[in-house]
Amino acid sequence: MTRRLTTGACILLILMMAACTDSTNESGRKEKVIIFHAGSLSVPLKEMTEKYEEENPGINIQLEADGSVACARKITDLKKPCDIMASADFRVIDEMLIPDYTSWNIKFASNSMVIAFNDKSFGAGEITRDNWYNMLLDDEAIYGRSDPDSDPCGYRTVMTCKLAEKFYNKPGISDELVAKNRNMIRPKGVELLALLETNAVDYIFLYKSVSQQHNLKYIDLPDEINLSEPGMENLYQSVSVDILGKSPGEKMTLTGSTMVYGVTLLKDAPNREQAIDFLKFMLGGAGMSIIESNGQKLISPPETAKLDLLPEMLRSVCSEE
Repeated sequence: MTRRLTTGACILLILMMAACTDSTNESGRKEKVIIFHAGSLSVPLKEMTEKYEEENPGINIQLEADGSVACARKITDLKKPCDIMASADFRVIDEMLIPDYTSWNIKFASNSMVIAFNDKSFGAGEITRDNWYNMLLDDEAIYGRSDPDSDPCGYRTVMTCKLAEKFYNKPGISDELVAKNRNMIRPKGVELLALLETNAVDYIFLYKSVSQQHNLKYIDLPDEINLSEPGMENLYQSVSVDILGKSPGEKMTLTGSTMVYGVTLLKDAPNREQAIDFLKFMLGGAGMSIIESNGQKLISPPETAKLDLLPEMLRSVCSEE
């Protein structure tokens, strides 16, 4: 009799352990949060994720970096599952995801266009904010940029060149710069880092924060052309770039604007509650401090045009525009 009870107890214990294992696996799937994000957010989001996961054991944040336009197309065209989309240009969310894929957009940070290089770059000791366009157009210099159809850094590079033509009063330099070294165009800005590190290029158009994160030398461009100064919005709006639109063959015209990053939660987010909790962390004091320490200017508190549409947890860390 005792042996039977012991055997029965063992069987019951095994069944209970199996049930617990199944429950843990199911819970793990529910706690995964998928974030599509601009490449320029890779460093701060990695740091943020490590801190968040440390404070929230069992939650798995999956980061997938790409050009912001490419991130949006993964959602709209490829229908890939995603909880959070963080864009280097808030307008990508406005134009490509609202209203079908999300209802709101939070502006949280800014940046600045620079020209990055290293000690081995051609003319490294001579380039300045006044002669950079001549240096890049030199036959011996090779420069890289990202693809305007995939990455905001790419179309902002073209905007910067167009603004430079006006600022320096050098007719034609924009077309010359855009036509040069087209074989060195890459899908996203951060992919240019490898080209610079291997000396395949001498210069790259890049965001200031990314240049600082990777300890690169860089030229700070005048506010009139670096797309960082809100007070010069009218000037920035005097230039525009056409990129691929929502549908094949369609074009979308983007007007120059001050750089503003945006983030949103997708309507069909697979893990909505966990994603909201991460967003609260990201847009709160700890997360914003990490973004600032990695070289970006903050919009503090983060702003949205539709505060009433935000999940209640996020309203306390955001303000209405």
